[in-house]
Amino acid sequence: MNLDAQWVVGFVDGEGCFHIGINNNASMKDELGVQVLPEFTVVQHEIDEQVLYALKAHFKCGVVRKNHGTRLAYRAPLRGQENLLKTVIPFFEKHQLKTRKRVDFQKFRKVLLMMEKGEHLTKDGLEKFVKSSNNELPKIS
Repeated sequence: MNLDAQWVVGFVDGEGCFHIGINNNASMKDELGVQVLPEFTVVQHEIDEQVLYALKAHFKCGVVRKNHGTRLAYRAPLRGQENLLKTVIPFFEKHQLKTRKRVDFQKFRKVLLMMEKGEHLTKDGLEKFVKSSNNELPKIS
């Protein structure tokens, strides 16, 4: 299935999610013990799984996995941060989202660029990041 860029934009406007998770993780090597997890996700009923695989092929990154019940998810997670910066981000910079999701994307992009510079590894950087992404900061001991 070959996907047209404007179709992808419309589909992601309606069904996509640009998410930034922040979790306490004592095994992290940084001083904060916090893990920042950016993820681009699209969820669909299993009957439309071909669309999710087409998105995976389109962006040349990510995975399609069972989400919940009869739903599947296309996910381009943190482990693919480089892929997010080289494929997903440039795509949506060139082909802008039309809804409020564009604001979510801009925040997501900003956080990824901060992460690329390592800003999420310091307390000041993490606080700046949290402010940018509208997340809550987990308790840092």
